[in-house]
Amino acid sequence: MEIGIKHTVTEVVTPDKTAEKVGSGLLPVYATPAMIALMEKCASECVAPYIEEGKSSVGTMLNVKHLSASPLGINITCTATLTEIDGRRLVFSLEASDEKGVIGEGTHERFIIDIDRFMSKCNAKLN
Repeated sequence: MEIGIKHTVTEVVTPDKTAEKVGSGLLPVYATPAMIALMEKCASECVAPYIEEGKSSVGTMLNVKHLSASPLGINITCTATLTEIDGRRLVFSLEASDEKGVIGEGTHERFIIDIDRFMSKCNAKLN
């Protein structure tokens, strides 16, 4: 894994990804939570091939601007670029665009974790 690696993901704005459907607004436009989910997916997939078996990455911070609305049926493309590696901490630059231009941008932080240890700690909350 090295600084500068990139990954791109594309999805179509469908009714289940609209603000009115996810509850983040009343309009049939691409929802901010849908854009954020695409951004996290893109960053996660960017580094997944470099993470050893038994480990994964989890999102811990997002700082995102949603700059422009996108209608049903349009393609959304997100690119994540790894900009910093600090031990287990990874930082990404994110950009999302529709077919007419940039609709969102920001930064995202992920940490590499041991899956078993992480899930054990999480599930301990049930006891």
